[in-house]
Amino acid sequence: MPLSLARGALGIGLKHQHAETLLTANRPVDFLELHAENYMGPGGPERERLHAIAARYPLSVHGVGMSLGGAERPDAAHLRRLARLVGELTPTLVSEHLAWSRLDSDYYNDLLPVPLTEESLSLVARNIDIVQQALGRRLLIENPSLYIGLDANTIDEAAFLAALVERTDCGLLLDINNAFISAFNLGRDLDDYLAGLPLGAIGEFHLAGHSLDMAVDPPLRIDDHGGPVCEAVWSLYAQLARQQPDVPTLIEWDTRVPSLSRWLEEVERARAYRGETTCAAVDD
Repeated sequence: MPLSLARGALGIGLKHQHAETLLTANRPVDFLELHAENYMGPGGPERERLHAIAARYPLSVHGVGMSLGGAERPDAAHLRRLARLVGELTPTLVSEHLAWSRLDSDYYNDLLPVPLTEESLSLVARNIDIVQQALGRRLLIENPSLYIGLDANTIDEAAFLAALVERTDCGLLLDINNAFISAFNLGRDLDDYLAGLPLGAIGEFHLAGHSLDMAVDPPLRIDDHGGPVCEAVWSLYAQLARQQPDVPTLIEWDTRVPSLSRWLEEVERARAYRGETTCAAVDD
């Protein structure tokens, strides 16, 4: 039986340097999220530890390599590996990005922007359908962090995501940091963007830190997941969490990974913005 998520659950990413503490501590977070591609290999000690963690924490599996926004159908071997992992772990959430990263069997180490057109919408919807059928479950689609707009775009991003939900019955992973970054970098009205999303389809929030690159003109906000959540993103989170109090929240920190106790300080801030009581601290 998969472990279930509590209302408004708060989680962090699963990092190898914190795994042993998370196995022995008194459950300092509600759930853990792992990147699917890090765990697609065969067994061994790492796999055994992952199963021990799965027995203790609800899990979210977050994919970064399915290339849902590409013109090609999802890579069959990659999809089989993902389906095997999801079948093994029975996570509560499974998600992927609105992005592409593969062309003619070549993989690119980036999440590249999807043209927001009717043709692209049909292709992405087809790819989501393929993945959801293979997994036998709903997939959450994450909004991208963007640095340039594409001249080919003919559909607003929020409307594009809403159409994907309508056509495929997928859910949304609303990365609030990504929405904030994209609004800044593209000059997008963030309130209008959020108003255009089907908030009832949101199955998970992401929060993360970012950096500001002043070496370019105009400056860009960079989605590096390398520090604490900024105040503007916290303010947006407080607003959205009031509207969708049941949605679980994942706090990402993927570069310059801090001590577990420092990461948990961000979890406590999230609890405070939700008006909840705090959890006990843990030693690293």
